[in-house]
Amino acid sequence: MALSALAPRPSTPYPCSMSLLPDTARATASEHEMLPVGSVVLALVSGGADSVSLLRLLADGQLGDDLRLSVLHVNHMLRGDAANADEAFVGALCAELDIPCRIVRFDVAAYAEAEGLNLEDAGRRVRYRFAEDELDARCESLGVSPLRGRIAVAHTLNDQLETFLMRLVTGSGPAGLRAIAPVRGRIVRPLLGARRTQVVEYLESLGQSWREDATNADTSRLRSWVRHELKPLVESVNPAFDTTLERTIRLLSDEDGLLSEMAEAFSYDFTEPVDDGIAFNRDYMATLSRPMARRTVRESLFRTFPEATRLEFEHVEALVDGLAEDSFARDLPFGLHARTEYGKLVVSHRDAESIRLAPCLLEVPGTCDLGQLGVIEARFVRLEDVNDDPQRAFVDGALVGEALTVDRPRQGDRFRPLGMDGSKKLSDLFIDGKVPKRLRVTTPVIRYRDRIVWVAGLRLSDEFKVTTQTTGVLELHWRGEQTST
Repeated sequence: MALSALAPRPSTPYPCSMSLLPDTARATASEHEMLPVGSVVLALVSGGADSVSLLRLLADGQLGDDLRLSVLHVNHMLRGDAANADEAFVGALCAELDIPCRIVRFDVAAYAEAEGLNLEDAGRRVRYRFAEDELDARCESLGVSPLRGRIAVAHTLNDQLETFLMRLVTGSGPAGLRAIAPVRGRIVRPLLGARRTQVVEYLESLGQSWREDATNADTSRLRSWVRHELKPLVESVNPAFDTTLERTIRLLSDEDGLLSEMAEAFSYDFTEPVDDGIAFNRDYMATLSRPMARRTVRESLFRTFPEATRLEFEHVEALVDGLAEDSFARDLPFGLHARTEYGKLVVSHRDAESIRLAPCLLEVPGTCDLGQLGVIEARFVRLEDVNDDPQRAFVDGALVGEALTVDRPRQGDRFRPLGMDGSKKLSDLFIDGKVPKRLRVTTPVIRYRDRIVWVAGLRLSDEFKVTTQTTGVLELHWRGEQTST
């Protein structure tokens, strides 16, 4: 059975007046000031009905004026031919609509295994990291401030309700039960007030096809179970469940927003930055109620350590308890460590091994910011500029596309190092190069599609080397130092 299928165009399209989606989306975008005039908009398009409808609304100018639109499609490489067909569909649709489209392939399963994440969480992190990079590059190419950029995502009211139920089942505090925010930073969700039925009616009114992912019917996955099993059961008791839950989420969101504003103020007044972390003033924190202390701790940690957005309730509770202890020490997820010292509770990274190298899109030419690990730069140079600097690699530019990806080593990575006849395990290369274990996870690996181009600072792939036939030399330069040995 195919994992994805194309939903066909209806032979007799419905008249456009039957669709409520444009009005609903416009109202949501206007209420939250999502798309100011002249915004640079990057739409994340998977090929499913929701994202295709968002693309058509943006392309038809129904959500804003003078929007400079482009598309990003990330192939997670999880569903074989079906994922490749989704990729081809999005590319063809963008070509039909004359909209610039960037296709990125990334092995999400390997990334999830390396980072200890579930596939959904890993995919979300990959998509948004690539989207931020692509939007920055797009803004730069247009000479526009990145602050005018927007990442448009196609979450609907159905997604909102399903997310609420998922978090209710797995456990969540008030902030989690707010479910999906209409606006978060540069991310906007114009369809968040629309139901999936409106999406389908709109696409049918246009005669527009979309892709169907058969894995959405797999009830072994939590969201699918909520959608196909739990929600229908609840609706059998309360047919108006969608309406009442929507109202409940709005109330929770409003009240939680007020408390979050208070916690944000405390998080600045009661803390101070320290090397590689943050310090809480224990005397000041003792003046807060426990619920507000808990919120202040969470707000402070998420601001200081963006990678720690999935800290669990028990970890935050332990830190709140630790504020009252003179000799508190505890390891936390994401390579963090907390300890009390001199009237403060300090949270910082344990060591270099805890630094997370998030996947990054490297434009050719362009740069990729790796945070504490420096910057990877790609630029074209002359053949006579080729040298043996270990922090640089020189690649045949004709063998790579317009963009590379940068991430960390993955389990089972192999490639053919420069000068070798056969392939070699990346783990063996680290051993031969006497790279300490604590530094291996912070070594950037530059890839073209699923093939290693350069293990930064260590070895170039023989497949991408410069030869006498090379017409364009691409220099990859890692500017930044790892933790010293």
